[in-house]
Amino acid sequence: MFKVYDISMTIEEGMQVWGNHESKQPDINSQPTSPDGVNESRIDMDVHCGTHVDAPLHMLEDGATIETIGLEELVGNARVLDFTDVNDSITREDLEKHGLQKGEFILVKTKNSYTDTFESDFVFLRDDGARYLVEVGVRGIGTDGLGIERSQAEYPTHRTLFRNNVIIVEGLRLKEVPPGSYFMVIAPLKLTGIEAAPARALLIGNG
Repeated sequence: MFKVYDISMTIEEGMQVWGNHESKQPDINSQPTSPDGVNESRIDMDVHCGTHVDAPLHMLEDGATIETIGLEELVGNARVLDFTDVNDSITREDLEKHGLQKGEFILVKTKNSYTDTFESDFVFLRDDGARYLVEVGVRGIGTDGLGIERSQAEYPTHRTLFRNNVIIVEGLRLKEVPPGSYFMVIAPLKLTGIEAAPARALLIGNG
């Protein structure tokens, strides 16, 4: 037997969005039922809303766009690391304790997974932690924050990872997921030419 964890955020009006900005809320419009009984709905949302994959264009001039990240890079083994004791930022020292390996895809579980509202002091990855991930050679990192960093000047965490081809996934929900190894499936919407895409994210482990 195996257990499937849905680690994506539910897209709904009133959901947690960056900065609690009303303009970032998804607009879901359900049309009145037509005379022939057909229902249709429309949604207008930021591509960074909820669980999403960032592409380098998000922070790098002339950076690669979302379609350049292949599904084979987002499907495979991943490891959930427990940082729920961290109060501010994940540092190089915090990461060194976990024996990271080249080619790993890591998901960081923090206090962020335990709140349904955006908090400006959410736990983020500090730039020295990002540099360490590059040194180790991880292939990707997923975070349960709506951003991998807050609003640091020049966005060093994002840019260090992007410049070294480390994939960034943001907005995961890991509250119910024990630390450990899983088979991961992250499926961004098939968009092209832009800097991000909303995604459904799953972890599969032993039941």
